[in-house]
Amino acid sequence: MKKLVVLSIALMMSFGMVYAVSGDTETDNHVVKLSIPEVALLDLEGNTSVTLTPTAPTEAGEAFDFSSATSSAVWVNYSSVVAAAKARSVSVQITDGVVPNGLTLTVVAGTDAGQGKGNVGSSAGTITLSSDAQTLISNVRSCWTGTGASKGHNLTYALDLTSEDNYGDLANADTDIEITYTISDDI
Repeated sequence: MKKLVVLSIALMMSFGMVYAVSGDTETDNHVVKLSIPEVALLDLEGNTSVTLTPTAPTEAGEAFDFSSATSSAVWVNYSSVVAAAKARSVSVQITDGVVPNGLTLTVVAGTDAGQGKGNVGSSAGTITLSSDAQTLISNVRSCWTGTGASKGHNLTYALDLTSEDNYGDLANADTDIEITYTISDDI
């Protein structure tokens, strides 16, 4: 009987030690956190050195032809990841220089070229550039446009007379205008 009591105590102690030491069961779990960072990147691609020049008259009595003073050499590319139900816009403004009197400088963003994925933005149409930031592309959500020329939105610049009455304001000069594009959260 003494052997049975000693054996019972030894078995209980060994089971208790196994349970106390390991605490393991047939299943276990842990948490994996998934974290997608916010992204807002913008780049201009293509030939970013733009010169707009109207065609000079070749016959006395004719005016400049501004229809040739355009350029579609620049593309805007962007990558964006936003919070749910949020959007961004791409704005444009003149940050250095002034458009000479009698002239207007416009830009329009074409439709996205379709070389990326996600919810790319939509063009706001033709913008007359000034020192005030104006929305050029709206409703940019989580997306990427691709990188390089022929990807993203093609930008078309045009130089024109404000009106034919302003022809007398024209002056022979080269004027540098710095144009800045910014991708930012909609408020």
